[in-house]
Amino acid sequence: MNNIERNFRKNIGKKIRLARTQSNYTQEQLAEKLSLSPRYISQLERGIAFGSATTIINICKALNITSDYLFQDLIKNDAPILNELIEQDFLENYLKLNKYNKLVVNSITKELARLQFIEKNNNSKKKA
Repeated sequence: MNNIERNFRKNIGKKIRLARTQSNYTQEQLAEKLSLSPRYISQLERGIAFGSATTIINICKALNITSDYLFQDLIKNDAPILNELIEQDFLENYLKLNKYNKLVVNSITKELARLQFIEKNNNSKKKA
């Protein structure tokens, strides 16, 4: 297996883990639902194993996700890999929040981005 394939497998595994976390399943619960072993679920999430088409379809159904969600990085070669976009533990914690707290986090991050933009522009003007 080459590095590109290894990275795609890890990326897909992270997406499975995120979807499982969002669905409030443990690895054991998902494994039971799919008639697989928890060890195999762990291997899928770490990118060590890669499931058959049937396994991937069943995972998508169990986690209420689409195959597009899992494979979009394979199709769009210029798309950044998920772990390059956002910290894994931040996303996992965010997905555990209720709707109200997600709105709070979104408002805070939007405001921080706005303040950062203003600060960057002010620093650019000072240098000029």
